Amino acid sequence: MARYRNIYNEEGKPDYPTIEQLETELDRLEYNKRFRSVLRSTTFTLVVVAAIAVLVATLWMPVLRIYGSSMAPTLPDGTIVVSMKSGDFQPGDIVAFYYNNNILVKRVLAQAGDWVDIDEDGNFYINSVRLEEPYLKDKAFGDTNIELPYQVPEGRIFVVGDNRAISIDSRNKAVGCVASEQIVGKLIFKVWPLSSFEKL
Repeated sequence: MARYRNIYNEEGKPDYPTIEQLETELDRLEYNKRFRSVLRSTTFTLVVVAAIAVLVATLWMPVLRIYGSSMAPTLPDGTIVVSMKSGDFQPGDIVAFYYNNNILVKRVLAQAGDWVDIDEDGNFYINSVRLEEPYLKDKAFGDTNIELPYQVPEGRIFVVGDNRAISIDSRNKAVGCVASEQIVGKLIFKVWPLSSFEKL
């Protein structure tokens, strides 16, 4: 509803606003204009930053949550990690990859062309050299049904979970070696819980 100011006083004479009143009103209008401008600018900035964050998280640095215990004790159930898109993997790196519409997380042990062997105690031998694995709590032969020694096919990597007794991984034909097009990224940071924040 529109409001109108009575410009006449009780004596019927015009009652014009004072210079101070005009300056106050101009200041108020100027403040409102600046406020709207800052609000638009802030909103635009927040939208752009959010869009960039989503783009980075989706394309370059996916954030993942660990489900299950196949990577325990390194990555217990519920751990949140940050990965980075990469095609350069070294033995010991932890990678995430697509498998049957799920994302699995395992450790790289061997690359294309390497020969893999496992003894009954769960010790790995890469090209006949025993692999030292200080990150493991327990070793196990696990669910292995590949023919040993096994050569990693071209364009693939051999991955294994740290919880060797229960992990289903490249030791089993059901999962096999991982192709480059399956890779989501290489895990670089453990970010949650905060008490366990560390570089992987």
